[in-house]
Amino acid sequence: MSESTATGTPVMHGSYEISADIARIDAARVHQWLSTDAYWALGRPRAKQDSAIAGSLNFGAYHRETGEMAAYARVVTDYATFAWLCDVYVDRTARATGLGTALVVAVRDHLAPYGLRRIMLATADAHGVYEKVGFTPLQNPDKWMALGQQ
Repeated sequence: MSESTATGTPVMHGSYEISADIARIDAARVHQWLSTDAYWALGRPRAKQDSAIAGSLNFGAYHRETGEMAAYARVVTDYATFAWLCDVYVDRTARATGLGTALVVAVRDHLAPYGLRRIMLATADAHGVYEKVGFTPLQNPDKWMALGQQ
């Protein structure tokens, strides 16, 4: 049985099962998706991606019949106050099915019991997906700063 929520209950969406079981992550597929088709991670080296997976809470969506991975999301969190949702990707063949929204709902619900003060993300093109789940633009973006690439 896969573990997708804090209670261990699998999350189903149509013909997909969403799981937080890191043993099910197809790291090669995730790297291929992100390094070749995700504007924020183009060219990311495999070793860097593997390190990111190892240090994060990971979610995958898998076709229930074939077990093939169809979507991925990664969360960096302290499990107490803050989480950063990143590397959300849905395979092109599974897009427009609501799987991306279902994946983000599963992440949100998994994190809910921790009582985090804030879950952040950055997107250039998927605002509608995240708004459906409750994300809103920063009220005071002038308070936020970054070190490194923007």
